[in-house]
Amino acid sequence: MTGWTTWPSREALSRAGRSQARRGVGRGVRVILAGAAVWGVTARGGLGAWETFGAVIGVLVAFAVVWAYFRTTLRHLLWPSVGLMLLLMAGGVVSHALGGDVAGSILWCGCTILSVQRLPLAAAAPLAAGSLTGFGLLGGGGNWLVVTLTALGLVLGGYTMRLDAEARGSTQRMLAQERAARAAEAESATLAERARIAREIHDVLAHSLSAQTVHLEATRLLVERGADREMVLERIVAARRMAREGLAETRQALSALRGEMAPVEEFLRELIAAEGARLEVKGESRGLAPEAGLAVRRVAQEAMTNVRKHAPGARVALRLEYRPEEVELEFRDYGGKTPVDNSLGASGAGYGLRGMRERAELLGGALDAGPVEEGFVVRLRVPA
Repeated sequence: MTGWTTWPSREALSRAGRSQARRGVGRGVRVILAGAAVWGVTARGGLGAWETFGAVIGVLVAFAVVWAYFRTTLRHLLWPSVGLMLLLMAGGVVSHALGGDVAGSILWCGCTILSVQRLPLAAAAPLAAGSLTGFGLLGGGGNWLVVTLTALGLVLGGYTMRLDAEARGSTQRMLAQERAARAAEAESATLAERARIAREIHDVLAHSLSAQTVHLEATRLLVERGADREMVLERIVAARRMAREGLAETRQALSALRGEMAPVEEFLRELIAAEGARLEVKGESRGLAPEAGLAVRRVAQEAMTNVRKHAPGARVALRLEYRPEEVELEFRDYGGKTPVDNSLGASGAGYGLRGMRERAELLGGALDAGPVEEGFVVRLRVPA
């Protein structure tokens, strides 16, 4: 029952999405029908100027009613649409009474097709039946076989046009949904990129600037207490070193955001060059996606920073393993001159291993860190 009371969709009733050729054919059909209606009234001859003028005005009024009908059905206004159809059907009766059988037949046939095409079927059925009755009784010429076949063709044609319009409307809705989905995906990608940039800025600058702040505050205290010049210079040099390291890391982050990073292995070798550490590479080397490569770099940097802070002098070994669908970095230190305290909680907010774990999880990977028999191990796995 729902299908009988359901309107065709607004996309189906609208002309949006129709090709220029299809619109041109529609205009041509309307012109032909208008010409046939005028000819049907005037062909019998004997009409004066006023009668001919009245016939033309009647055709124009009929087209105005059809235009209004298209607007009311597009807005799903049932009773105004039914009223306009009844007005057209009445126009067919008037045309027949004035001797315009062709014009009347065109109006009745048009009402049948337009009712079935654009109205809920529950309203279209009685209107189409009324139009076909008028056509059969007054305009069919008495040949009931022709009238019956014509009526079936009109109903079938109107319903076919309805189905075609619904299919076009469904395509339009799908295209609109696809565009909306693409727009949402683009917005999501933009937000993800902004989050990535914010994360890089936070990881680099927060670490560098906080370390410089500590050194400069210590320098201030030393100066206030009249400390030895060498101690003050030592703090200033440390702050300068941190500034240089922060600048280098900022450049690396910007290069990563542009996808212009150096190979991971090259970066790891530069990182451990001054520490006397060793690097083992397993599997077939390949380029990594920017996010994966950046995660490996950041974890290696953080782990090396923890060694310097909590296990100075410890031996360090790195293992980078390329697997079919992921890459694994293992960073292991073997104790140092002071007790090992490389816990996640002690590594600092944002830039520490806790932040690296969040970065790995965002990529669909994992990060494990904890003490072992001798020293501490950090193990990162990310898809690559």
